Amino acid sequence: MTLATGQFTVTALSPRELYARLLADEPLFILDVRNEDDFKRSPIEGRANLTTLNLPYFAFLEDEDGSVVRVPQGREIVVVCAKEGSSQYVAGLLAERGYQARYLEGGFLAWGNFYDVRDVVSAPWGRIVQIARPARGDLSFAVISGGLAALIDPLRHTAVYQDLLAEAGARLTHIFDTHVHADHISGGPALAQATGATYYVHAYDAIHPIDMLPATIAYTHVQEGDQFQIGEVRITARWFPGHTLGQVNYRLDAPDGQSALFTGDGIFLRSFGRPDLGGKGEAWTPMLYRSLTERLPQMVDDTTLILPAHFSTLDESRAGGVFAAPYAEVRATNDVLQPRDEAAFTAFVLSHLPVFPPEYVEIKRVNIGLVEACEGKASELELGKNICALSK
Repeated sequence: MTLATGQFTVTALSPRELYARLLADEPLFILDVRNEDDFKRSPIEGRANLTTLNLPYFAFLEDEDGSVVRVPQGREIVVVCAKEGSSQYVAGLLAERGYQARYLEGGFLAWGNFYDVRDVVSAPWGRIVQIARPARGDLSFAVISGGLAALIDPLRHTAVYQDLLAEAGARLTHIFDTHVHADHISGGPALAQATGATYYVHAYDAIHPIDMLPATIAYTHVQEGDQFQIGEVRITARWFPGHTLGQVNYRLDAPDGQSALFTGDGIFLRSFGRPDLGGKGEAWTPMLYRSLTERLPQMVDDTTLILPAHFSTLDESRAGGVFAAPYAEVRATNDVLQPRDEAAFTAFVLSHLPVFPPEYVEIKRVNIGLVEACEGKASELELGKNICALSK
């Protein structure tokens, strides 16, 4: 999209193009004109070559002499606001003053709802596809084989999954949530209702950990060792309590020897899931320790791909934007997985817990059907990046 302002023209930068440039670590200067609170809660994050300045929109309204502008000449400026309109105005103002300025198409709202879809594995037996929501650091996956498909940890906007499966010519048969999520609203129940696929979650997670009320959604209880056939691949459920009581990892085994472990919030590439989101950090930390030290080694070998539900920074991705690594690499580079006895582990975890977002209690209510959330409420609950990992 191009916007004419006087004798100057500014063009839009799409969320897809922005993400490609962030992944490539191209030099980029973002001028974020949202209010300070919104900026702090949900900044656009990248790598070393991203520079970001927050200068709220109202500062430009009476800036007749240009004194408020503190952005560099000679490089492209991308202006970001909530919904696009304010950034168009500021980008036009900058263009009139000789800056090379663009604005983010659709504003932060469009960035927050942008999904990136790319293959992790493509083989004769089928595909593992990563569906990422970069603004939140959320990851989900599709397994497609023999005309059938399974989804792991699908996110709220279900159209992206339906489009993917339609393009692949695959029928959705299984939907697995590794746990009942606290940071985002699951698309699993809605997809199950729309497609007839079975929705699986561990029964321990079908009770709200704080309200102690049972789920009202339709689900099938998954148990340790349950196996599922998706075309040519086998998926096995492996119980992994600690982040939640019902956290389940799912191991994929393909006929060519390829294996992968969908870990949800069990472990991440550079951290693991915090044990306090059910309000029971001290009680659940020992369970997490046993899952990491006893259960995990039984689920993987060194070549098993680790596929988590979240990432913290773009530096965790491979070239091409895939967030996956063999277990041997994760074990060697994930600092929080280094050997500790239980006492040291417990002290480490409890001293590195991030702030507890109050929205997470309500999101769990939504995810088991205790309350409903309209689009506006859902967007409000999900605002900002996930805080599911242990702090560094």
